[in-house]
Amino acid sequence: MKHYFILIALCCFLFVTQAQNQKGLIVNELNQPLEAAYIYNQSSESHAHSSENGVFIIKHTKPGDSLRIGLLGYKTKFITLEAVATLKIVLEEKAFQLDEMLISEELNTVSTISRLDLDITPVNSSQEVLRKVPGLFIGQHAGGGKAEQLFLRGFDIDHGTDVSISVDGMPVNMVSHAHGQGYSDLHFVIPETVNKIDFGKGAYYAKEGDFNTAGYVNFSTKDYLKTSKISFSVGQFNSLRTVGLFDLLEDTKNQNAYVALEYISTDGPFESPQNFNRLNLFGKYVHFSPENDKLTLTASHFTSRWDASGQIPQREVDNGNISRFGAIDDTEGGETQRTNLNASFDKYISDHTSISTNAFYSHYAFELYSNFTFFLEDPVNGDQIFQKEDRNIFGVNTAITHNTNLGDTELILTSGLGLRHDISDDVELSRTLNRSTTLERIQFGDINQTNINAFVDATFDFGKFKIAPALRFDYFKFMYNDALQTNYETLSETKTLLSPKLNFYYTVQDNLQLYLKSGLGFHSNDTRVVVANGGEDILPRSHGADLGTIWKPFPKLVVNSALWYLFLEQEFVYVGDAGIVEPSGKTRRLGVDLGLRYQLNDWLFLDTDATYTHARSIEEADGEDYIPLAPDFTLVGGLAVDDYKGFSGGLRFRYLDDRAANEDNSIVAEGYMVTDFNANYTINNVTFGIAIENLFDVEWNETQFATESRLQNEAQSVEEIHFTPGTPLFLKGTVSYRF
Repeated sequence: MKHYFILIALCCFLFVTQAQNQKGLIVNELNQPLEAAYIYNQSSESHAHSSENGVFIIKHTKPGDSLRIGLLGYKTKFITLEAVATLKIVLEEKAFQLDEMLISEELNTVSTISRLDLDITPVNSSQEVLRKVPGLFIGQHAGGGKAEQLFLRGFDIDHGTDVSISVDGMPVNMVSHAHGQGYSDLHFVIPETVNKIDFGKGAYYAKEGDFNTAGYVNFSTKDYLKTSKISFSVGQFNSLRTVGLFDLLEDTKNQNAYVALEYISTDGPFESPQNFNRLNLFGKYVHFSPENDKLTLTASHFTSRWDASGQIPQREVDNGNISRFGAIDDTEGGETQRTNLNASFDKYISDHTSISTNAFYSHYAFELYSNFTFFLEDPVNGDQIFQKEDRNIFGVNTAITHNTNLGDTELILTSGLGLRHDISDDVELSRTLNRSTTLERIQFGDINQTNINAFVDATFDFGKFKIAPALRFDYFKFMYNDALQTNYETLSETKTLLSPKLNFYYTVQDNLQLYLKSGLGFHSNDTRVVVANGGEDILPRSHGADLGTIWKPFPKLVVNSALWYLFLEQEFVYVGDAGIVEPSGKTRRLGVDLGLRYQLNDWLFLDTDATYTHARSIEEADGEDYIPLAPDFTLVGGLAVDDYKGFSGGLRFRYLDDRAANEDNSIVAEGYMVTDFNANYTINNVTFGIAIENLFDVEWNETQFATESRLQNEAQSVEEIHFTPGTPLFLKGTVSYRF
């Protein structure tokens, strides 16, 4: 009997000593790393996910264990472990099958849904890229060259004040911009290069800082091209778009390189041609070392110019003086350009620790002519204004992730540091005449702004239950030199802020997860206002919480829903056109989000996203507490065909309800519903496509504002809706060739 127990103890000892951590690499059939694949040890029930490099490390393994490897869009693979230092697993691509998705196995279910949306309905415009974020509405009101107006969770975000946007770790939002705080021009992104959209609503994410109040959106570009491609599109209104994507290193081991270019021109539906054109150039190089460290280099350049008919008053359309596509002042327009350099490095320091870092530089130039009030301020020359800036941005972000155990509890600890430094010279706001004569300089000076940040994020994994506390620290330095002052003086202010976050996740079963997210966020004020106000309202906070579910009630249906709350200490309405900030006090928003993804069969998909919001100022009397232009109900959705006997395409709609345009709801911005259609057919390497925007040719207003204006022949000013008309029925055809 004694020898029997010794034998059992020896076997247990051998079992323990044989148990180890298994390292591996997951790639596709093109030998490209696959991120977020799920690796499950069916013998020990341990699990792991692959990193952006395709690398995974799974604990408590031994020779003979059976691993299951799965990723939506790829065939599930089973392997038996052998005594190999590093596994290399190749997954075979196949059609998406939503019934194979287990919520408990997803690293980020929201990102998985966005990947599904991108694969099923590819994008071919920067507007469509933004519309891939559920609940995010956009509007254009300056000839196609100006950044879009954004709407999300009951915010009229203007051009980005309350949503943080980045591309490959490089910020898009412009602090202390000549036209508006947080200005986010995403037009430098070529849509066909977008690989992944990571987004989150609310301010619950320690990596996200300034402008992350309503949410954040991070775009990632493709590391490689499956094939090279040339595309040519023509449409109504003298519209032209040509795109080329060229693989530079075919069949080369451990490295990828490609370039992409895009040219767009159009006159638009307006009586005064927009004369819009845009040129985009983009290049990317990726190298993997023998240890699967990843080095990425990207460079891009974008330039654009346009004319615009501006926002027109409803009264002039109603009395027949102009059409919906006419103009009061058609001398608006502008030019902009941006050059980006970005380098990133991802490395496993050890089996338990990885580091990810990127350094970036951007040069940005902007000129804009606008006239919103016509002859209200200057009855002789008119109210045209000119806004200009020339900016250099330097920055670096670093994050270290460490996996360990506290007893039986798995702990993922991520800490990071970041720096962003903006130098904006000759930031100008002037009154001008006919885009040629400067009548008066209202603001003119140099802005220097620095943001240093640090964060720590911990995720405690208790199995079905996860707790994720986090803390973020931000330091800001604001400096302004006013060139209109006789004496040289540097005005400056500093501010620090701590932003705690606390999130809970509970996986009830494989296909149901509950979560509670909470946290504080902030949006910064414009430097010129900060120093002028002696540091008042520099970084007003947001306080928010989400209670939500991600649920698969049926194998082919995914439902995500949330009840949410957001309180903002100071609502900023930055009137860049007048060079002032209008603080409108404390606000409160309550809302419900609901999203559905349903796969009817192998090639037919249905999706819809709805948001209802109750948004009010809490310092005003009832009936006078509306937040102008805050949307209260939005609904988007569509039906998509994905590669059915060579056919693909879809029908999509977006609906925005009527909303208050001023504080007492006496002026209403009319809602709309617009439907778009596209169909494509592929023969060998050639694809023919047709797209119809505004299929039913409805009259809709893309952007609307309650504005006080006066025409040259009017004795008194009038406050009413001024709008930019939405595109009427618009037809275009496309031919693409892959090689």
